[in-house]
Amino acid sequence: MTDDDHGRLLPSAAVTSLAEHLQLGGGAGLQRALELEPDEVIAEIERAGLRGRGGAGFPTATKWRGVKATAAEHSSPLTLVANAAEGEPGTYKDRVLIEQEPYAFLEGICIALHASGAERAHIGIKAKFTGPVQRLSEALGEIGDAAWPGADRIDIVTGPDEYLFGEETAMLEVIEGKLPMPRIVKPFEAGLGATTTRPNPTIVNNVETLSHAAWILAHGADWFRGAGTDTTPGTMLFTVVGDVAHPGTYELPLGTPLRTLLIDIAGAEDLKAAYSGVSSTVITPDHLDVPLGFDEMQEAGLGMGSGGFIVYDTSRSIVDVLAVLVHFLSVESCGQCNACKLGNLEMAEILAKVQRGEATQGDLERLLRRNQTVTDMNRCFLPVGSQLLVGSTVQAFVDEFVATVERGEPTPADLPTPLIDDIDEDTGEVTYPSRYHLKQPDWSYADVEPIEERRQALREQR
Repeated sequence: MTDDDHGRLLPSAAVTSLAEHLQLGGGAGLQRALELEPDEVIAEIERAGLRGRGGAGFPTATKWRGVKATAAEHSSPLTLVANAAEGEPGTYKDRVLIEQEPYAFLEGICIALHASGAERAHIGIKAKFTGPVQRLSEALGEIGDAAWPGADRIDIVTGPDEYLFGEETAMLEVIEGKLPMPRIVKPFEAGLGATTTRPNPTIVNNVETLSHAAWILAHGADWFRGAGTDTTPGTMLFTVVGDVAHPGTYELPLGTPLRTLLIDIAGAEDLKAAYSGVSSTVITPDHLDVPLGFDEMQEAGLGMGSGGFIVYDTSRSIVDVLAVLVHFLSVESCGQCNACKLGNLEMAEILAKVQRGEATQGDLERLLRRNQTVTDMNRCFLPVGSQLLVGSTVQAFVDEFVATVERGEPTPADLPTPLIDDIDEDTGEVTYPSRYHLKQPDWSYADVEPIEERRQALREQR
């Protein structure tokens, strides 16, 4: 970071104490917020143009103001939830923020509590993130000892290692002590502990969004707009893994071309396909000049998601790429919607059949038919993402799918599920869960290793 970048999210070195945070200008955002009326704080966030960094890019001020109005209309309490579950494949930024600058995140929560009038704030984070959980607990203790207004109303809720824990309505279920099962009604309509007479609306923001709020109040809306574009101001954290020379998490101004991130910085060569998580369309070399921005990506038919990119080069079988991503979705689907669970399972089985060299052209047709109905009666975005993922990938690489089926030979089947456990800052080594291949559609883990058995059978066939 340069001096001009001071106050952006990623510090040049990890901030290890509240004293260090204050020395870097931290705390000024909360102090200024407390000097303003709550509506004035929201107005400053609106002037900054802050949009949620969790995937949808929804205007943060609009969310805060709207939920606040709903609570007032129904004389109902309001709650804030900070989503730190981070289960999207290819994403690894919230954990970096928590470990390097947890105080800005907590400061953003305190600001949001003041601005919205929320009674409490809950931080939802996976229990398996032991390092970030410990760091967050220590930092929360420090701001509590310093008597930061709102600190005594923040608690940490650890949850399961399921993809849907990161879905906002499913996170509410976990906070209420249930399984991560998405709800039909959204948090701004019915939140934590909602009843038929009291909706208890809930604001859900992710770690990066709330961290930005702290620095916006400290430095002002004009400072925030000094980076990015008119419609997507500021910076954003992007993670890149896969077939790249320099995997990692990078902070860039919004509006930066995809090429700069994937090729110039991460070092991708011979890029074949990339995915921003598993809930959007495939990115091909033709898209490399598209700017990284919510509107710009959408206009190009792409999705930016939460900023995590998985890159595959030309050495990879596109069948293997799609198979590992659809398998993930088929396992992680909660099963409340039959079209989603059964549809994703069937598509995963078809792709596995193609990988074994046993498929026919009729199987590819069946894959596309099932893809059209996987979203029937859906209550969350998982099957929508699956539909975008499968449809766009088959369309972009239809010749390779057809040729693979016609050859009738096994594919390498050598790709890991791109969930990130860790990225070593020194070596750039990416660690993926070692047991994910044992996870079954009911979220239990098998006692045997079926994927290893399948790979051994494929090796013997060769």
